[in-house]
Amino acid sequence: MKKKIVYWWMSGIVVLTIAAFTAIYFFNMESVVKKVPSAVNPDGPPSFSQVIYGDFDNSLDKPMDVAKIGEFLYVSDTNNKRVQVFDSSGTPVFKFGKEGQGKGQFNFPYGIAGDKKGNVYVADLYNGKISIFEPKGKFIKYFDDKKKLLKSPAGIRIYNEKLYVTDVQKNKVFIFDLNGKKLLEISTGANKQDTFKAPNSVAIDKKNNDIFVSDSGNQRVQVYDKNGKYIRTINGSKDGKGSSVFVNPRGIGVDSRGILYIVNNLTHMVYGFDEKGSEVFHFGTMGDQNEQFYLPNGLYVDDHDQVYITDTLNERIAMYN
Repeated sequence: MKKKIVYWWMSGIVVLTIAAFTAIYFFNMESVVKKVPSAVNPDGPPSFSQVIYGDFDNSLDKPMDVAKIGEFLYVSDTNNKRVQVFDSSGTPVFKFGKEGQGKGQFNFPYGIAGDKKGNVYVADLYNGKISIFEPKGKFIKYFDDKKKLLKSPAGIRIYNEKLYVTDVQKNKVFIFDLNGKKLLEISTGANKQDTFKAPNSVAIDKKNNDIFVSDSGNQRVQVYDKNGKYIRTINGSKDGKGSSVFVNPRGIGVDSRGILYIVNNLTHMVYGFDEKGSEVFHFGTMGDQNEQFYLPNGLYVDDHDQVYITDTLNERIAMYN
């Protein structure tokens, strides 16, 4: 039953956005085949570095999320029901997990994050659990969701010994301590009626401790302070109140300057916004060449402002710096 509900959620987003996607594809073909110029900005978008596919015997298949944990890059290799791990040069070093519902197994591995010890947390969207592994992939335990609040955990991040989790079925963001105690729950925006619809990813601004949530079904990103108080909506329009530029926003991350990166899944682009919510650049087009994407999903910004993007249907990770 859980799979059917999640399939319904994913299908619903596609149905709601297919018209916009079709218009972009058929009536703006020039943007598909050329690099999209960035907005005027002295820094501009990050520079393309390389792509990672995995090796011949262990190529990625529908990578959904990525995180830099310690010295390694961990990728949720979703269709292969495992996590693949790469070194800083993009060379595969090991992998762990297999299909199933037991300990150390996955059904739909999605969000991925790491704690200060280098332990790896993997959210399984269909199994409804978050598994914790040692850095080398040995299963430790399931995250102790003491009150059994989670149903379909998707995006996860760890910051200041807190686990941030989006739940796409419950339409909420939960914040726990690492022992499983719920610290905060967020489900609304500017008012009680302004609720999430399939929140997909979460990110934390390390400078201001603000919380960003990609509210995918509502085509926007919502911003909150560290106490969960609503601050603003970002959708590319003035004050976030006009028509959105987003079509199924997914992965998000914040760099040391406070620039918010947002993956725009169905237009195969990545946007950058400043701390006031104004667009400063965008990059990417649909395709399989360098600096192009095909339904990108996850995004991670490391401590050195290196940006990693899961280029899902191109079955690779794109790196920018």
